[in-house]
Amino acid sequence: MHLRKSSIHTYSTKKGHPVKSLSFFPLLAAATLHTSQLTTLYSTLDQTSIAQHFAFYELYPNTPEGHNALQHAWKLLSGGCVECDPEMSFPAMDAKPIISLVNRSTQTTAPLLEESQLLIIERLAAHLPNRNLKGANIWTVEELNALKPEEVDLARGLLVAEMGSDNKQKIREIEASLDLMALQILARLQPDSTALEKIRIINDYIFSELRFRFPPHSLYAKDIDLYTLLPSVIESRRGVCLGVSILYLSLAQRLDLPLHAITPPGHIYVSYRTANGEITNIETTARGIDVPSEAYLSLETRKLQERNTKEVIGLAFMNQAAVAWHRDDPKAAIELYEKSLQYLNKDPLIQTFLAYQYLFIGDKQKGEKLLKEASSIIPDHQVTPDNIAEDYLTGQASAEAIRTIFKEVDETRQSILQKQKDIEEILEKHPNFRAGIFHLAITHLQLGREKEAIPHLERYMELDSTNPTVCYYLAAIHLQRMNHNAAWKYLKTAESIVKSRDHQPKALKDLRQTLQRACPDPA
Repeated sequence: MHLRKSSIHTYSTKKGHPVKSLSFFPLLAAATLHTSQLTTLYSTLDQTSIAQHFAFYELYPNTPEGHNALQHAWKLLSGGCVECDPEMSFPAMDAKPIISLVNRSTQTTAPLLEESQLLIIERLAAHLPNRNLKGANIWTVEELNALKPEEVDLARGLLVAEMGSDNKQKIREIEASLDLMALQILARLQPDSTALEKIRIINDYIFSELRFRFPPHSLYAKDIDLYTLLPSVIESRRGVCLGVSILYLSLAQRLDLPLHAITPPGHIYVSYRTANGEITNIETTARGIDVPSEAYLSLETRKLQERNTKEVIGLAFMNQAAVAWHRDDPKAAIELYEKSLQYLNKDPLIQTFLAYQYLFIGDKQKGEKLLKEASSIIPDHQVTPDNIAEDYLTGQASAEAIRTIFKEVDETRQSILQKQKDIEEILEKHPNFRAGIFHLAITHLQLGREKEAIPHLERYMELDSTNPTVCYYLAAIHLQRMNHNAAWKYLKTAESIVKSRDHQPKALKDLRQTLQRACPDPA
């Protein structure tokens, strides 16, 4: 099922008063409308759109058509059972805040809901499938921790974990927004709608009607937490991959749509899998398009990790910890990584990042203990182990060196040059620090100086010939410089490394094809 018409969006006038867009109502410019015109206009409304009918009512509240629009919208919200509960019928209660919440634009603040209105929304949404989850009724972290992953209501669990039980009213308001979103999607579905039809309708609603978008880099680079936390994502309709994926999963639980959270390194998306193994991926940073799973693999990633609902909560804390790290606040990062481990027990990446934070504050005992535990594990999805921890534990790197290579750049030339200088100073103290050598080479590549990157990559190979990414860069650079024999040498080395882990990345396949066209394999 597809949306037949877009909803009405609001914007603010110079005086700050909300007005309705004229795009949907071509006759609205007239001072008055004849009854026949109003009837015609009413007939053009999408019969499955709650937002359009509420908007029509706001524009024409004192007309029979406006009253009909209100009744129809309420019937859609209530699943067609307006007679089931007389207390929820109009005009017995003030519907304006609920209407405002449904038709709110990103330029307006969400209206405050009174207790009676919250109760109405909760009763309207009482039949949603997430209410059958044990986790939909918890209010403490202790209750959350006692749940099995399949019992967790993601939105409730995450909000309780982040905000605590002292913020019940705020949590209920956020959940009310989710419920209204789910009810609007449900109004567009048929009782026998398939999972793929649900996905299409959710995508249309989130990305076309509400216009959720990935924020510009200039915004999320400074305030990524604003685009990760569920309340902020709902309010701004802007979110990074984790923020919108959490929103999507929360709605899916309300619509009986079984989805999976998949986490390539540094990313997350959601996926649907049929009983016979067919996969539909939902890329939440690109309006829900279906990206092939292979596209998420890399030279160092041979498998994609699937996360359960509890682990997604842990990922939210992990993301917040990364923000604290970026802001050079290791104490806050430690607290958040510790919280993350409550839901991602023994995750080697989180343990490693937590270890770094302890090293940054001078607690070598805790930091080194965690690094020894984490470095002994090679996650099944990785091709090679993390060598930063190994170099630190063998004396080839320091806490200062680790902090330097993780220093973020803003892609400006000056920023890259500054990081390059900082790494060069680190390598004077730790000349065999492999990650330092690699990141120094990367700064040259970022500046378009491929020739200057070669000696650093080759220096890395002298220390460690088991890194497929280094081999790939050397092969690609030598191909560009028409040093075909060297390109073949490094390409074959990379292929041998990944083959030992039963991995055949597309990047190496593509590079082989390009190199074969330029110079057939001399072997």
